Amino acid sequence: MTTEHVQQPQENPGPTRRRFLAGTGGAVGAAAGALALWPATAARAASAKRVAVLGGGVSGLSAAHELAERGYAVTVYEYYDVLGGKARSMDVPGTAAGGRRPLPGEHGFRFFPGFYRNLPDTMRRIPVPGNAHGVHDNLRSGTEELFARAAGRPDLHFPLRRVTTPPAPGDITPSWIRDQILSVLDLGTRLPAHEAAYFADRLLVHLTSCDARREDQWEKTAWWDFIRAERMSEEYRTLLGIGQTRNLVATRAEVASTRTVGRVIIEALILWGLLGRGMDGDADVDRVLNAPTSEAWIDPWETYLRSLGVEFVLGTEVKEVVHEGGRVSGVRVSAREGGQERTVTADHYISALPVEHARVTWGPALRAADPQLGRCDALRTDWMTGVMFYLRTPTPVVHGHINCLDSPWSVTAVGQAQFWDGRDFPRDYGDGRARDCLSAIISEWDKPGILYGRTAKECTKEEVVAELWAQLKDGLNDAGKTTLTDEDRLGWFMDPAVTGLGGPEPRNREQLLIHPTGTLYNRPTARTRVPNFFLAGDYVRTDVDLATMEGANESARQAVNAVLDVDNSDAERCRVWELFRPPELEPLKRVDELRYRLGLPNTFDLG
Repeated sequence: MTTEHVQQPQENPGPTRRRFLAGTGGAVGAAAGALALWPATAARAASAKRVAVLGGGVSGLSAAHELAERGYAVTVYEYYDVLGGKARSMDVPGTAAGGRRPLPGEHGFRFFPGFYRNLPDTMRRIPVPGNAHGVHDNLRSGTEELFARAAGRPDLHFPLRRVTTPPAPGDITPSWIRDQILSVLDLGTRLPAHEAAYFADRLLVHLTSCDARREDQWEKTAWWDFIRAERMSEEYRTLLGIGQTRNLVATRAEVASTRTVGRVIIEALILWGLLGRGMDGDADVDRVLNAPTSEAWIDPWETYLRSLGVEFVLGTEVKEVVHEGGRVSGVRVSAREGGQERTVTADHYISALPVEHARVTWGPALRAADPQLGRCDALRTDWMTGVMFYLRTPTPVVHGHINCLDSPWSVTAVGQAQFWDGRDFPRDYGDGRARDCLSAIISEWDKPGILYGRTAKECTKEEVVAELWAQLKDGLNDAGKTTLTDEDRLGWFMDPAVTGLGGPEPRNREQLLIHPTGTLYNRPTARTRVPNFFLAGDYVRTDVDLATMEGANESARQAVNAVLDVDNSDAERCRVWELFRPPELEPLKRVDELRYRLGLPNTFDLG
């Protein structure tokens, strides 16, 4: 690897990602053992219904998994030459030496909050040699989050371990919740007392709001307005506005739906997560994988799905879903590099492409058959893309995630090698010089930076890297310590889906669904009005609501259940977990439902 030169992955890295699966012949054996749980999958009948799954990301693979285990003949059509979508790992070309693998590159770091329950269930059912619970055993817990402050301000180390003795049933009362919120804010922030109290009261309003108020009033209210950020201090706006929206889900607090931010980020991720309520078993709040994503998860998944008979057609672009005679009659596809178009057919079709790519494949006839498809044009996506920095020395900044609260580009990061307990970074990757990988994500691409005074989209790739590095150092090199040094930076990687930076038309093929007010009303259901056409993806309406891998998996389960219903199948339906609803607050929600019908504000809403 040439120091400081951008490293871009090959479009077709081929099967080289098998090194850590090679030599473990038990993989297929373990998968075959799992087949005993699902009769008729090993020897599929010739009359099995055929399903074409369009897209090989998390939602597409989740759908293929559930269908194949229920005896369907599944073919997955994927744009790239490898599976996994935004979650896939990419080999950094030209970096391998001495029998090592190339340096691992990704679109951005992956993390698996403890409130995820649908995706972890799937991960448990993906066999891995030596793992009693499959891929799920490859998850590792982060123990704290670092809220890094700039200009020499003290950083906040926030513990992420769930409480060892969760509150007993009945202990969770509005006053108890308010006290917990205030104690955290008092310990970790410089917020004026009256602002901390106001924020605690606003959370009580959301926590005790009925579903109807959430889906109508709060879905139409921006988080910025809900917490009255404009009236408060800069510290309040940075910590509780921007820090909980743009930095985490790439959507701006000024427009982000209060329903989504309050329900998923504040309640499920932070409050109930720390209290250990509604979690994936005994999971902690934050988890990451113990190796690059494809090695730890996607490759074993592909191995298992192939053992079930799933076929993969890679390097294939979906052009149009063809609607004729009230049904989908086929899908026009071609090789990604511009090959001749052909039409593929099946009994059922599941569109599992990201929404920005899926909606361009829906022609006028298909859209006319189901108006919810047309409403997807109003769904918005934005950039949330990372840069991986390869370092000469181990640099475990914090045993969890870093949130650079004051960074204009809303930077978050994680030191990855510390969690890869099954890997020795210099032994296994690159040429032996890199000993760590700091994976950082830029969530704000449209605000000026501190180095060049330009937005990320206005910078070249090299300038983006220099600016991002400067913002990381601004947050981490303070209080008398130097965490990051220029001499330690060996090289970097950015997803080649980002092109044209610094030019008139910057592009990003891998964007993220964002959640401005009103988004809920335009999100489609997994089942459409076309009897053999279904939708899966994190833009589909799910209980988890947020654009996440959990939402992708949940939507796939809904799509498969809809297929089973259409076929009048007697196969067991996919279980779908919903977000935790504390029973202690249900009486207050019922009171609020009555008040909402009467046009009255929530009991705790004092304006």
